[in-house]
Formats: sequence, C-alpha cells, structure tokens
Amino acid sequence: MLFTISGKHVTITDSIKAYAQEKTSKLPRYYDGINQVEVIVDNTHGTNKINVEIIARGEHGNVFVATDAGDDAYPCIDGAVHKLEQQLRKKKTKERDDKHHNNKGEGDGFAKPIAS
Repeated sequence: MLFTISGKHVTITDSIKAYAQEKTSKLPRYYDGINQVEVIVDNTHGTNKINVEIIARGEHGNVFVATDAGDDAYPCIDGAVHKLEQQLRKKKTKERDDKHHNNKGEGDGFAKPIAS
C-alpha cells in the first residue's frame, strides 16, 4: 500500500509520520481494495487548530475521505482514521449484501411461463 503524508504550514516530524503510517496501515483490514493512503496535516493561520484529512483510494475508483480538527495532530489522526474505518466497514457491508441478495426471490431465477 502506498502511503504519503504532507503538511501545510506545519512540519511533519518523524514521530507524526510513523504514527500516521501505523494507524493507516490497518485500513486494508476493513476493505481489501485500499491501495493508496494520503494524509494531509494542515495548520490554519490565525488559529492553533490542526486539521487532518485522510484520503484512501481503492480499486475501481473508490475514494474515501475523512477529516478531523483539534489542538493536537495525534488525536486528529485517530479521529480521522476512526471515521474512515466506519466508511470502509459500511462499503464492505454493502458490497457483501449486494453480492448475496441478488437472488432473493424463490425459484431458480428463471421466469415462469404464463398459463393461458
């Protein structure tokens, strides 16, 4: 899985990078199709708020985005990863349900002839 992290108006320390990589490395556990994760840490000017945005790209053009804001980068990373886990779990459940519920009707799936 490809991992990138970038900072806007903030320097990314090795510990933040390692922490974000450790947390996001568990995302394919929730949805197998994830092949790229991008973490953007932003410190907005004028305030001391940290914004963390995590973009997970998957197969077939699936893109999942989660954001969180706070005073420290570590809890923001945790919050964004948690939101992303929920999105991935929901996507996987929908795919699994669609796969197993296509043949809900009785019979073998063929139309019955109309008796006249």
